Amino acid sequence: MGKNMPDIYQTFHVGINVFVIKDGQLLLGKRKNVYGDGTWGLPGGHLETGEAMMDAAARELMEETGLCAASFEFSSLVNNRNSNKPYLQIGFIAQEVKGEPEVKEPDRCEAWQWFPFDHLPIDLFPPHTRLIENFLHQSIFADS
Repeated sequence: MGKNMPDIYQTFHVGINVFVIKDGQLLLGKRKNVYGDGTWGLPGGHLETGEAMMDAAARELMEETGLCAASFEFSSLVNNRNSNKPYLQIGFIAQEVKGEPEVKEPDRCEAWQWFPFDHLPIDLFPPHTRLIENFLHQSIFADS
């Protein structure tokens, strides 16, 4: 590749997000001092370079909630291309979760709360809305 050729490869951010479900309810956290402040989102974060996706799901779940899952099942992928930063948001469903959620990052999350699927908060974190819709409609992909 010549020195003056433009870099044709864009940088994409990859979000790894976890569905924790108990008694038909979904665990959501109220975001604080971060993008989407005041909205409710899934536990999760960025995939780190060289990290396996399942490892990232386990790491983020533990770091944010103190919860431990035996395994993770793929839920869906959303190509979130309509934001200023292109993101691939990937959802996983935590299996056999142990413990009770705790606020482990109080500077970034105000509270963890269980919501029935038919009474989810209106102010969902926008990047997670399609992942949650996909989950509810048993769809594995969205290109929005």
